[in-house]
Amino acid sequence: MALNHFISYASSLLILAAMVAAASAKPEYEKPKLEKENLLSTVMGIQGLVYCKSGPKVTPLEGSVARITCEAVDEYGFQAAPITILSDATDERGYFLATLSPFEIQTKKKKKLTQCKAFLELSPLDSCNVLTDANNGISGALLTSYQLLHEKNMKLFTVGPFVFTSESKAVDNGY
Repeated sequence: MALNHFISYASSLLILAAMVAAASAKPEYEKPKLEKENLLSTVMGIQGLVYCKSGPKVTPLEGSVARITCEAVDEYGFQAAPITILSDATDERGYFLATLSPFEIQTKKKKKLTQCKAFLELSPLDSCNVLTDANNGISGALLTSYQLLHEKNMKLFTVGPFVFTSESKAVDNGY
């Protein structure tokens, strides 16, 4: 009988020890594998200013357009045709905003954006329509840093200001 009590007591101790060990062990949770980019933003916004420089005078250029071109890769990682969008025409302050949804491009066109640049594209004035490379308006301003606008779910990139001029200057292209 003493042996039965001892076995029962030992079994109880083992069960109690197992319960204490289970209660004190930290549960292991697996972190969900979510893409940070999709969580932070589904829309890219590109903003900037465009001016007309005529002699010493610099004024905002209403009605001009910027172009955003993004390199892309296909679903297999191979280089794909670039994606290009145009901004809306600038307002009276020379301000433009273009928006692009990388998520939509990835799901509908099966492409992933890799590098984007903003360019000067169009001036509404014949008297001020010569492109300049101020702030990479011709060569392309690389979209690198951005501001997160949580309420709009947007990454907002700022480029420029870009400048058109009325004066044509010779461009040294290395030849």
